[in-house]
Amino acid sequence: MELLKHLLLLALLLALTPAYTQSAEKQISAFENSYRYEGDGKYSEAIQEILNVFNEASYEQNLRLGWLYYVSGRFTESLPYYQKCFTLKPLSIEARLGYVNPAAALGNWTQVEKQYQEILTIDPQNSLANYRMALIAYGREDHQTALRYLNKVINLYPFDYDTVILIAWTELKLGKMREAKIMFHKALMIRPGDESASEGLLLIQ
Repeated sequence: MELLKHLLLLALLLALTPAYTQSAEKQISAFENSYRYEGDGKYSEAIQEILNVFNEASYEQNLRLGWLYYVSGRFTESLPYYQKCFTLKPLSIEARLGYVNPAAALGNWTQVEKQYQEILTIDPQNSLANYRMALIAYGREDHQTALRYLNKVINLYPFDYDTVILIAWTELKLGKMREAKIMFHKALMIRPGDESASEGLLLIQ
């Protein structure tokens, strides 16, 4: 009886293999054509290639469509595809980073911040999400919160210009002149003659 079950399963797998292979080949071809059209700036054609083989349960296809609708300027249409990715792969960081692009383009900053917070729930050390949350806090003049996010990034990337210069300005805003001066000097080591760092040092002196 067990042998019969194994034989039936094997027969089923053999029967399904050609169909799977054919489906995979169609998808690969659609993605290849889509990339080519995108490279030529033909976004509608790039989108249509994916729609021709679209399967709602495909994370990869939803992600691709989210991106293509975004780069073609169709921001509202982009969002549901990225949201579908969250459903299919709840821990996906790349889909959330993709989502914030059209959301920001639409001025939906509540959703942008929400996605960064979701990313940090999944990956508390994510440098990009921490840095962008710092930018949001800095823009709100919540410098203490900005510094908290930036300290996570600087521990991972101690010689990154964007992080160093933002920390310098944040510490200046907090009245931490000694710390700000050190960071402005570090920024000048990364980018000699940097205008932002030089301006900050003039304010301290």
